[in-house]
Amino acid sequence: MRRQEEFRISDPRTNERIRVPEVRLVGPNGEQVGIVRIEAALRLAQEADLDLVEVAPSSKPPVVKIMDYGKFKYEAAQKAKETRRNQANTVLKEVRFRLKIEAHDYITKLKRAEGFLQAGDKVKAMILFRGREQSRPEQGVRLLRKFAEDVAEFGTVESNPTIDGRNMVMVVAPHKNKSEVKTEQNALRTANREAARSAARGDSESDSEETPSSAPAE
Repeated sequence: MRRQEEFRISDPRTNERIRVPEVRLVGPNGEQVGIVRIEAALRLAQEADLDLVEVAPSSKPPVVKIMDYGKFKYEAAQKAKETRRNQANTVLKEVRFRLKIEAHDYITKLKRAEGFLQAGDKVKAMILFRGREQSRPEQGVRLLRKFAEDVAEFGTVESNPTIDGRNMVMVVAPHKNKSEVKTEQNALRTANREAARSAARGDSESDSEETPSSAPAE
């Protein structure tokens, strides 16, 4: 519904604020109306009790769309809020190594890191140097690079190995953020439920087909 709003510089131009002679008009359902006079576009928006919003100001002529601008701004704000919440939920998990780590310990920590990355969390890989090990930082770099290669399926290096006091650290970011992981998990659960329902319906139909008919009376 058209109404007076407080505009910010970053907001797109709407209604009477669109001061060009012609526009390329898109209808409320996404239909391409074509190039029309701005007066005609405004009239169509008013008749639909909606707003005329400039969505591509740099086009020649500018592209405008008939929509509920208040609803559009609300949905955009909700998406931005969800994005911020997902970013805030990303946790920096820590995996610690010794320079002379045993193979089985390395595999255990590698699997743990893969689990963190698959869940959408970042991983801080840290090598703890002891004594004279601090004089051999190149060995720590080699170990962290090997770790990065081993988890490459699930994440990518966000910050290269650096010395932090007596330790060496490297951060690996997941390929998929929390939001994407949650969406995939929800989709998988839905698919599994649908598969279970289909299987149940199939079993029910199979049972009814196999049920013998009543024997004829003698």
